[in-house]
Amino acid sequence: MTWYANPSARNWKCDAPSSAVAKFHQSLSNYEYTPLIELPSLAQELGIGRVFVKDESARLNLAAFKVLGASWAVAQALTNAAQPTSLAQVASAIDRSHPPTLVAATDGNHGRAVAHMAKQLGLDCFIVIPRGVSELAINNVRGEGAHVTVLDATYDEAVDAAKAITADLANGIHIQDMSWSGYTDIPEWIIEGYTTLCCEVDEQLREVSAYPADLVAVPVGVGSFLHSVVAHYRSRDDSAASVLSVEPTVADCVLRSLASGELTSVDTGVTIMSGMNCGTPSSDSWPFHQAGVDAAVSLTDEQARSALSALHDLDIDAGPCGAATLAGVRAALSTDERRNALGITSDSVIVLLSTEGRAANPQV
Repeated sequence: MTWYANPSARNWKCDAPSSAVAKFHQSLSNYEYTPLIELPSLAQELGIGRVFVKDESARLNLAAFKVLGASWAVAQALTNAAQPTSLAQVASAIDRSHPPTLVAATDGNHGRAVAHMAKQLGLDCFIVIPRGVSELAINNVRGEGAHVTVLDATYDEAVDAAKAITADLANGIHIQDMSWSGYTDIPEWIIEGYTTLCCEVDEQLREVSAYPADLVAVPVGVGSFLHSVVAHYRSRDDSAASVLSVEPTVADCVLRSLASGELTSVDTGVTIMSGMNCGTPSSDSWPFHQAGVDAAVSLTDEQARSALSALHDLDIDAGPCGAATLAGVRAALSTDERRNALGITSDSVIVLLSTEGRAANPQV
C-alpha cells in the first residue's frame, strides 16, 4: 500500500494553534523568514499553475526546521508554560543551583535543535540516536556540545533509551517530538512551534500570488509536523488547502494507520530519508491525521533520489527529507483519480515543504 485518500478531510475544523510562539521566535538571534522559491519548470512538469518550495536549509543556521518546535518546547518547559517572549526570559527562569538537563532521541535534526537550545542556555544535554543516521548528522549533534549515544536500534527503541536516561537524572527534562500516555505537553508545544513556518508561507504567498496554497506537501516521521500543518490549515476559514502526508515505504506508520483506521506501528528499515524513519505515530497527533489529512503517500529511496537530483539541478539546497515532498507530489499527481481526490487542477498552487538542507543530512 502506497496511497490513501480521505475526501472529507477538508470539511473538518479544529481550534487555531497558539499565536504566542511567533513572538518568541522573532526574538531569537538570526531569526528571519526562510525563502519561498517558485519553480516554474516543476509546475509545467506537474501540469499545474505554480509550485513553490519552502526552503528550510538555513533556518537559524541549523539547516532544518526542527528548531522551531524544539526551541518553543524548551522555552515552555523551562518557564512552566509561561509563554516567554525572549530567550533571555527563559534563561532567567532557570535555577542555576539545580539546573535541568535536556534529553531527546533523534534521527538527526530534532536532536541537534534540542542540543542547540541547551548550548544557548548553558545546560547539559543527552541525545540518543538510532541506527541509519549519517555520520554528518551525528557530528552535527555532537557539534552542539551534547553527550551523544548511538544505538544499533530502531527510533522507537532510542526513545525508550532517552526515557531511561531522563529517569536516571536528578533533574532531567525529556524533549521529545512524539507523545504517549502521560506525556503530551511537550509534544504539543513542539507542534505549536512548527506553526511559525506555516504562518510565514501564508504571508509570503500573499506577496507573490493572488491565491493561497491548494496543496501543501509534508514530510512525515512520527507526524508532529504533519499535525501542525493540519491544525494550521483546518483552523482557517479562508484556506481550503489539501494536506499531503509523505513517508518512506520502510517507515509508513501514518499511512498504515490511516488505512487501518487505528494507530499502527511498523517495523522500520533503512532509508536515505533518515529523519522520517519512525515506526509509531505520535498518539496526540493521530486524531488530527485521521480527521484532517487529505491523502498520504509512501516513497522508495529511488523516488526520493530522483526528486533530490531535480531540486539540486534547480539550485535548491534540499536533503533527502526535504526532497521527499517533491517525490510525494509527483506520485500523488500521477493519476487523474489521485488529482481529483486532492482537488488539483491546471491552475492549482502547490507548496513543497523542504524541511532540511544537505548540511543537515547528506545524500547517501
